[in-house]
Amino acid sequence: MKEHQAIEWKESWRDEYLRWISGFANADGGVLVIGRNRKGAVTGLTNAEKLLEEIPNKVRDLLGIMVAVNLRELAGKEYLEIVVDPYPYPVSYKGEYHYRSGSTKQELKGAALDKFLLRKQGKHWDGVPVPHFKIADLSPLALAGFRKKAAKSKRLSAELLAEPDAVLLDKLKLVEHGYLKRAAVMLFHDDPEQVVTGAYVKIGYFRTDSDLLYHDEIHGDLFSQVEKTVDLLLTKYLRAGISYEGIQRVEAFPVPESALREAVINAIAHKDYASAIPIQISVYHDKLMIWNPGHLPHDWTLEHLTAKHASSPSNPDISNAFFRVAFMESWGRGIDLIRNTCRAAAKPAPAFRWDNGLWVEFPLPKTSSDSVPPADRKHGGKTTQKTTQKTTQKTTQKTTQKILVILAQNPLLSRREIAESLGDISEDGVKYHLEKLKASGHIRRTGPDKGGHWEVLK
Repeated sequence: MKEHQAIEWKESWRDEYLRWISGFANADGGVLVIGRNRKGAVTGLTNAEKLLEEIPNKVRDLLGIMVAVNLRELAGKEYLEIVVDPYPYPVSYKGEYHYRSGSTKQELKGAALDKFLLRKQGKHWDGVPVPHFKIADLSPLALAGFRKKAAKSKRLSAELLAEPDAVLLDKLKLVEHGYLKRAAVMLFHDDPEQVVTGAYVKIGYFRTDSDLLYHDEIHGDLFSQVEKTVDLLLTKYLRAGISYEGIQRVEAFPVPESALREAVINAIAHKDYASAIPIQISVYHDKLMIWNPGHLPHDWTLEHLTAKHASSPSNPDISNAFFRVAFMESWGRGIDLIRNTCRAAAKPAPAFRWDNGLWVEFPLPKTSSDSVPPADRKHGGKTTQKTTQKTTQKTTQKTTQKILVILAQNPLLSRREIAESLGDISEDGVKYHLEKLKASGHIRRTGPDKGGHWEVLK
């Protein structure tokens, strides 16, 4: 027999072992054995009768709980078994909170203690009320956007959506005792980082683990973070394959958009915001990795998470709001949806692993142009490789000539319309080429941005 989650051996009694009893009470209970060595062999006690009386009293007086202390005997040697039940409320030892995890005892501090205390009270991080924030401080645009999405999803009644903001937030359970909850600020405030450090998303394109080529940060309310993150990944960080069905041009991303969207939504909804660390998305030429700093539900493993399971959201109030706008389901199906979407698109499913949070890794197909990051291909950036520079220069010259021809034929076109005409370049890429053409004296803009037109000079 070995020490494990529910059992601990000590050769003799010390009052400091009350911390171990506190740890068992705060976790799943367990047995503290006094009179066995670390190998489990019975060494015996010379004062077992005295301890049989003293220990229950000390536990009661210092921890405020009751334990069963049983006298045992093996081969003529007496030892004690202190049986500790799990307690539904926090048990402290002189103001310290301890917790049994595996075969070790940990003292809980900081964010871990905050999460533990909330769980013992039946609460979650996003359900804590926030003073000094009022409904008037929330973004009217975010609230209006929520109403529009919820009306489309039909997961809230038209009557409720027509109610004032105060009534809507109350029905969504985002208000407690007159205070907005953290979830309300995260969902509907322009700058939730006023409440929570690190409440944003970072995206970076890496040539190698140590060679970051470019990066972006996405801030704002959580609904905006979802939309902006997915949009930026698709327009700047991923390369769409182009094919044609008849005369219809078809773009296919290496990661299906709906699978990518589901992964981003899950990361934002289930993140441990108490960690004060942003969600991090790392893109390489052959993979896209999403890291969500969070924790698995109590007693869950990665195998449990990736198998069929009931919904157990880390942030129930945020998840409920996301459900109402059809951002997510309420059945714990997120990983299944990602896998099934990839399978339907004939794309490889992502790998999942746990390392101080959940990693979701989508493989990206390798192509002959992998040495050129997507932003360089679409946004006119430069690379350091000579062969890539030559290729990029030739591509740039061809694109420039095409733009000049298009503008000569129709000088009223907008950047978006030019991008649609070209078909293989983003609107930002068009902007880059237009600026280069203006600087070189090939074109000029006459009139305002809206209502004006282009003149081809050379």
